[in-house]
Amino acid sequence: MSPLSPFAAATDSTNQIIEITELAHGKLVALRDEEPDSADLGLRLEIISGPGEPFRYDLAFETVTKAAINEEVRTINGLKIILPIKDIELLSGATLDFADSSGFVMRNPNKPAPLEVNIEGLVKGDELSAAVEAVIAVDVNPMLAAHGGYVTYVGHNGEGVVFTSMGGGCQGCSMSKMTMMGGVEAKIVEMVPDVEKVVDVTDHASGTNPYLT
Repeated sequence: MSPLSPFAAATDSTNQIIEITELAHGKLVALRDEEPDSADLGLRLEIISGPGEPFRYDLAFETVTKAAINEEVRTINGLKIILPIKDIELLSGATLDFADSSGFVMRNPNKPAPLEVNIEGLVKGDELSAAVEAVIAVDVNPMLAAHGGYVTYVGHNGEGVVFTSMGGGCQGCSMSKMTMMGGVEAKIVEMVPDVEKVVDVTDHASGTNPYLT
């Protein structure tokens, strides 16, 4: 298997299941034809991000055999495309494009599957929880107060993953995911050594100030 360079996610709308623009198709065919036994190769297109995370994709050429029960093979202008069955619904209406400045770009109108968290099973009230809540109160929420928002500690799973929610102006904010990943998570992970990751469980589709920044 020959992996291609990672490519970014964007959004657009289309009524095709998977559309490949003429430019992207030409680039892919050229890359395929550089590989040994290129006539037997197809392009695997897979979503590799988890539920609740922004879409991330993987492109790789691999030998096409009879499609397994967990995948589907389509042919677009002579280029075979291998799609995992688990991703077909989330790829429906997507367009694969190419730009000289950014490489391959997937424009996907769909939203990632929601993250399912058993809130009742999370740990609260222990020493780790106290440390996280202190960082949120002293370092995180004062930073978010200027945006009319705040973070609430939900709990942790006992394996280094902390769950939080965002309220006020941060709920539904177009910058809230960036704020969480780039600021809140970094601060908590830095200040509490036993925390490896922070997950935002906020429903950003709701909120009274959905575009407050």
